Amino acid sequence: MKKVMVSALAALLVMGGMSAALAFGKKAESIALVPTMKSESMATNRIWVGTFQLAWNDLMDGIVKGPIIFKGYKSKTAKILNKQSFTKDDVSEDSYYTTYGEISPDLRTSIEKAIMEKFNETSDVLNAVDWSPAPEKYLVYAMLKKDFKFLTAFDKLKQEKFGSNRTKVDYFGINEDSDKVLRDTVHVLFYNSSKDFAVTINTMGADVVYLYRTDDDLDFDKLYTDMFLKRAGYKGSLDFTEKDELKIPNINLYKEQSFSELCGRQIKGTNFMIDQALETVDFKMDNEGVKLKSEAVIATKMSAIMSPVKVKPRKFYFDDTYVIFLQESGKDQPYFAMRVNDVETINKTGRK
Repeated sequence: MKKVMVSALAALLVMGGMSAALAFGKKAESIALVPTMKSESMATNRIWVGTFQLAWNDLMDGIVKGPIIFKGYKSKTAKILNKQSFTKDDVSEDSYYTTYGEISPDLRTSIEKAIMEKFNETSDVLNAVDWSPAPEKYLVYAMLKKDFKFLTAFDKLKQEKFGSNRTKVDYFGINEDSDKVLRDTVHVLFYNSSKDFAVTINTMGADVVYLYRTDDDLDFDKLYTDMFLKRAGYKGSLDFTEKDELKIPNINLYKEQSFSELCGRQIKGTNFMIDQALETVDFKMDNEGVKLKSEAVIATKMSAIMSPVKVKPRKFYFDDTYVIFLQESGKDQPYFAMRVNDVETINKTGRK
């Protein structure tokens, strides 16, 4: 009996310790930029862009000449990135720029000139790089840029709350007073309930916007798969009818993320390690369309230490947690994904 009591007490102490760790541990980020579609995160708002994967692909193919494997450390993120599940084939050539080479002021000048000529853009990340040349110092750079309009601008709707937040946010979409032409730009993937549905929105170019209303807290890869599985099983109307309504919040986000897990460990077969692994995303969506700018930088340095069916009205209200996927028509993979849980917090990060 004494042993049982001691064991029970020990279990309670362990549980109490875990609770204390959760209570006093580091607070999870509310917004996170993840490196892969399969990355897990505690952040309630998450974003993925293919930019970092494009940079990683060039690091593998152009510099390391093989998969990135760290000495004495198994990285789940590196293992996923090594599969190159997103490549340049998944996005049009006029939407990205990549380059790599030995770090030098000339390389910086070359990058700045190239993105200005191709996108009329300046960089948000190049100032963070140490451009002084040295042995084993390489840099891989990528930019992904999108700027497209919906076929027809949607109506601006009245401000309303999003989720459980009290603060009202701006919305756009379709209501009973909207022009009928707007309904032809929206297509239903499925509508299982007021909390489980998805639509696509046509644009003036090759880009397609997917909006998926769900409370499921899964990685983007699973959410993307589930969306199409539900589409395959849906037997209802795929037309956006005259009784249907659409409501989407304006999004204005800027996020910069450093992937420290990938830094400071020697890469097998080389004499260097990753010194910086950085990605940014600047994303805006309103009644007219979408603007996306994302950059990724991977910088290396010398490794000093060997480191280890009856039609009923349907309300497509994206006024609670939902997911955005951006994909080019005819491509197998999206180039952007975002889980929206708190519009107010997200929009506070946006640039004016």
